[in-house]
Amino acid sequence: MNYIFLDNGFEEIEAIPTIDLLRRASIPLTTVSITGLSMVEGAHNVAVQADACIDDVDFSDADMLILPGGATHLDASAALCDLLIQHNEQGKKIAAICAAPSVLGKLGILEGKQATCYPGFEQFLGESYVGGFMAIALIRELAPGFAALAISARAGTAISAEIANMKVTEQVDAMKTLNVDPVKYLVLPRVL
Repeated sequence: MNYIFLDNGFEEIEAIPTIDLLRRASIPLTTVSITGLSMVEGAHNVAVQADACIDDVDFSDADMLILPGGATHLDASAALCDLLIQHNEQGKKIAAICAAPSVLGKLGILEGKQATCYPGFEQFLGESYVGGFMAIALIRELAPGFAALAISARAGTAISAEIANMKVTEQVDAMKTLNVDPVKYLVLPRVL
């Protein structure tokens, strides 16, 4: 079982897509509130009903613990901190997103490891911080792909607009009347 921990002020874009993705992939996941209440409110006032509260869960079956970032106080939960330390000592997986690696840094879990975090939280990672290097590497690796995607999107939009205009002006219907397959005539040459 995998567990994602929620505190009031969690960043919705970091928690909710993670929950959605894992559940769509049929990966077992339990949302856990550290507030003592099952209803947790995100940084942008999105309320989430957690599956359980931290004091009600037996984590002996935990494969991975996930910490989303945001304006939270995950490190103020003694139960969560103890669980993170124990999980790390057992060599199990821990994922921390955005500002949440600072919790791991404060607990000494990142010693001898490399990590990155949201700007402004680097001091909590100490020697583990590799943010600047990672940012440059990601930009160099991903920039060509994003450029290709933008160019493809622009070309695809132009082709779609042209075909839509032909549909509105009944040129596509005229092709069908002449027994010409519009897909073979209009779409395939542009895709290939």
